[in-house]
Amino acid sequence: MFYQERQDELRAHRKTWLVTGVAGFIGSNLLEALLKLDQRVVGLDNFSTGFQHNLDEVQSLVSSSQWQRFSFVHGDIRELATCQQVCQGVDYVLHQAALGSVPRSIEDPIVTNDNNITGFLNMLVAARDNGVDRLVYAASSSTYGDHPGLPKVEDKIGNPLSPYAVTKLVDELYAGVFAQTYGLAVIGLRYFNIFGRRQDPDGAYAAVIPKWFSGMLGGESVYINGDGETSRDFCYIDNCVQANILSAITENPEAIDQVYNIAYGKRISLNDLYLLIQQKVQKYFPRAAEVKPVYRDFRAGDVRHSLADISKANALIGYLPQYSVEEGLETAATWYLDRFKYSEKK
Repeated sequence: MFYQERQDELRAHRKTWLVTGVAGFIGSNLLEALLKLDQRVVGLDNFSTGFQHNLDEVQSLVSSSQWQRFSFVHGDIRELATCQQVCQGVDYVLHQAALGSVPRSIEDPIVTNDNNITGFLNMLVAARDNGVDRLVYAASSSTYGDHPGLPKVEDKIGNPLSPYAVTKLVDELYAGVFAQTYGLAVIGLRYFNIFGRRQDPDGAYAAVIPKWFSGMLGGESVYINGDGETSRDFCYIDNCVQANILSAITENPEAIDQVYNIAYGKRISLNDLYLLIQQKVQKYFPRAAEVKPVYRDFRAGDVRHSLADISKANALIGYLPQYSVEEGLETAATWYLDRFKYSEKK
């Protein structure tokens, strides 16, 4: 109810938002939500991990007048001049642009550093110079590193286990310095395994849920790293969108210059997740019942278990996830079936 009230307030008071990484999975969902709230949106992307078809899909889901409130800049956060350009006249920045993936960071730490640290610093400088009201940025649960405690609480972190985790920790440090030194209003969101529509199933670094959907639908091998008892706190994309919007417009002064866990608050093993996805897919594609997982070695840099304490986000920004893993998977199944046009004849 609280989130709905804040959405109603936004519709009555149109603002200008910048979404970096707007053609990506999370960025395009933020764009869709904001346009449906009749907001003005500037989007920035270099298409390194984002796709034009994500923007095309958003266009098909909003009205023509809403789409006209969107302006796109093809550019790179590693260029300070571009960051300065897109921050002009912006009220809120939702910074999603980054190179994700632990394995990719292990293979190429330099490019990961350039995007996730240099690019982030450019955005902080541009937001400061242009008087942006607030910058909300994508932090990561990888920051918890080797800390063994469960559930994960924001003020207790361990040592990073990958170059990617290092970059996201440095982002938090830089954000804190800009808040204290320049008075920039910043909020970091530590995402825990966000999933849902428009999450890319292709490529070497695809996330597990879209990759498994794609494998089951296509009759391909579905891999589980380790013994399948690794657990994660999976969070549906609409919960993530809620957290970003609430963070940007919160009027609680105690909520600023903080980092929050953004998750559902429950964990599920990969084995149980596999069975859930299989159940969703086989309702539409019965042959998926025959697909058996292939177990392989644990991935380097991965943590064994992950579970978030989301009480801080609830208390300070009013975050209350609306979709469980099961509900999110149901929606995701429909989206993947529609995207790939799979049928029983295939």
